[in-house]
Amino acid sequence: MSGESAARPGKGLFRWVMWGVAAFGVGAVVYIIVQASSNPDRSNGLNGVARGEMAAFKAAGEPRPAPVTTIYDPDGQPVRLADFRGEVVVLNLWATWCPPCVAEMPTLAKLAADYEGQPVRVLVVSVDREADMDKARAFIAQHAPLAFYSDRNMKLAFDLVPPAPGMPTTVIYGRDGLERGRLSGGADWGGADAKAIVDHVLAEG
Repeated sequence: MSGESAARPGKGLFRWVMWGVAAFGVGAVVYIIVQASSNPDRSNGLNGVARGEMAAFKAAGEPRPAPVTTIYDPDGQPVRLADFRGEVVVLNLWATWCPPCVAEMPTLAKLAADYEGQPVRVLVVSVDREADMDKARAFIAQHAPLAFYSDRNMKLAFDLVPPAPGMPTTVIYGRDGLERGRLSGGADWGGADAKAIVDHVLAEG
């Protein structure tokens, strides 16, 4: 009898412990749901949009700020990517010695033309050597409405996180200045697949 009485408190304690574990588990699930809803991962939706010609586009799991690297505008004045905050920026790193870069430039020009009047900037930045800048400038002049920007110090590709693996590399930034994703290699930026990505980023506000 005394043994039976001694066992009961142990069973009660075990029951309370199990209830505590269950309550903790429920609380953890609720916390995760709340965190997910208050901090949405913007990359999930963007990965779903990237298809067809843009299948190689990789959304940034953690949106990153643009590097503070100095580049030069069409007048030769220093600017930074942060100067274009408030616009969706389609940053394209290219060079005249890069055949895929040259091949995709007309499609980037079409993308720029399709978004004229909207807060979207197609920013093509030449990483050519100083000796080849006149050639690069003349090439961009044939692809209006694109404007000629240059990275005469050839630093921007290395300052990206992670660095650009080669040319061309195209990085898309939201209007908040954070990277949404990128595509390494040549692509058709003038079609509906590319516009779907830009529209998605633009709609984020």
